[in-house]
Amino acid sequence: MWCASCLASACAGCACNLCSSAAASVTRRSARLAYCGLFAASLILSFLLRQFAAPLLQHIPWINTFDHTPPEEWFQMNAVLRLSLGNFLFFAIFALTMIGVKDQNDRRDAWHHGGWIAKFAIWVVLVVLMFFVPNIVVSVYEILSKFGSGLFLLVQVVMLLDFTNNWNDSWVEKDEQKWEIALLVVTVICYLSTFAFSGVLFMWFNPSDHDCGLNVFFIVLTMILAFAFAIIALHPQVNGSVMPASVISVYCAYLCYTSLSSEPYDYACNGLHMHSKQVSMSALVLGMLTTVLSVVYSAVRAGSSTTFLSPPSSPRSGARNPLLGDANVEEGKGSSEGSEARPVSYSYTFFHLIFALASMYSAMLLTGWTSATSERSELMDVGWTTVWVRICTEWSTAALYIWTLVAPLLFPDRDFS
Repeated sequence: MWCASCLASACAGCACNLCSSAAASVTRRSARLAYCGLFAASLILSFLLRQFAAPLLQHIPWINTFDHTPPEEWFQMNAVLRLSLGNFLFFAIFALTMIGVKDQNDRRDAWHHGGWIAKFAIWVVLVVLMFFVPNIVVSVYEILSKFGSGLFLLVQVVMLLDFTNNWNDSWVEKDEQKWEIALLVVTVICYLSTFAFSGVLFMWFNPSDHDCGLNVFFIVLTMILAFAFAIIALHPQVNGSVMPASVISVYCAYLCYTSLSSEPYDYACNGLHMHSKQVSMSALVLGMLTTVLSVVYSAVRAGSSTTFLSPPSSPRSGARNPLLGDANVEEGKGSSEGSEARPVSYSYTFFHLIFALASMYSAMLLTGWTSATSERSELMDVGWTTVWVRICTEWSTAALYIWTLVAPLLFPDRDFS
C-alpha cells in the first residue's frame, strides 16, 4: 500500500505541476495544444515508469500475485500499460461525452475548452486508480491495445497523406516560379534520399554470408513502390503531383528501416545486431516523436477528418482551414446577434478519439507489441510482431496513397468528399 501511495503521489505531482503552469492561461484557441501537452507529459511519465517503477510494483500485493516473482521487465511493462489505460479512459470518456456537440451553445463545448483544473484532477485520479485494478484488467487492455494501435497507425497514415496533399496544394496555388522550384527541390531530395537509404538498407540487412530473402523482398518492394508512386502520379489522367509521391516514398523507406531494425538482436540478417540497444532506443525516440507530431497535427487538422480519405481532386480536400476556421468563430464571437447557435469548428469526439488511440499505441511502442518476458529488458520495440506491424503499416500507406490517386478514375461518378 505504501508503494502504491508513492507511485500515485509521483503521478499526481507531475500532473499538478503541469496543471499549475498551464490551466490559468488556457483559452479556446490554446485548448487543443493543452491536450497535446497533457498527452506528451503522459508519454514522458510512461517512459520514466518503465525505467524506474518496477521495484515499487514488485512490493504491491495485488500486482505481484505470483508464487514466483516474474522478471523485472514484466513489472516495467505493467506500469506502462496501467498508465496508458488511465490515459485511454480519460480521452475515451471525453470522446463519448462529446458525441453530438454541433454548436457552441452546447454546455459541453465549454467543458471541452475549459475546466482544466478539474480535468487534470480527473486525469490524475484515473491514472492512480489504474494501479489498483487487478492484473486481468491490464491483460485485457493489452490485447485491445494491439487493435487500437493498428487503427491509430492507419489514422497516422491518413494524416500524412492529408499533410502532403495540403503542402503541395499550398505551394502550387502561390503560382510563383520560386515555389515551383522549391517543389522540384523537395521532390529531388526526397527521391534521392529514398534510393540512397534503400542502398544502405541492403548493406545493413543483407549480409553477404547469409540468405536474407525476406529482408531483400522488403527493401526491393519499397523501391518498386517508390517508382510506382511517381508513375501513377504523373499519369495524364491522374490529378496528382510528384512531390507528395516523393514524400510518401521517403516515409515508406523509413518504415522499412524501422521494421528491419526491429528484427530480433540475435537474427543473423539484422546487420545492426551489435548495436541493438542503441538502435532500439533511437527507434523508440523516433516512434514517440512521430506519435506526438501526429496528435499535434490532429489538434490542428482533426476537424477535417471527413476529408482525410478524399482524393486530391476532391473539392473537400482543397479546404484550407476546416478546423482552424475564422478566429471569431474559434473564440466564440460571431457577426450574428443574439443567441444564434454557432457551429463548432471541428469534431470534438474525433479529436479525443485520436488521443485515446494514441494512448494505446504509445503503450505498444514502449512494450514492443509483445509480452514482457519475450524480450530483453533493455530492448524496447523489438521483435517479429513489431516487424510485421511496421511492414504492414508501410504497405497500408502505399495502398492508401495509390487509392487517393486512382479512385476518381475507377469511380468517376462517385463523390469522395
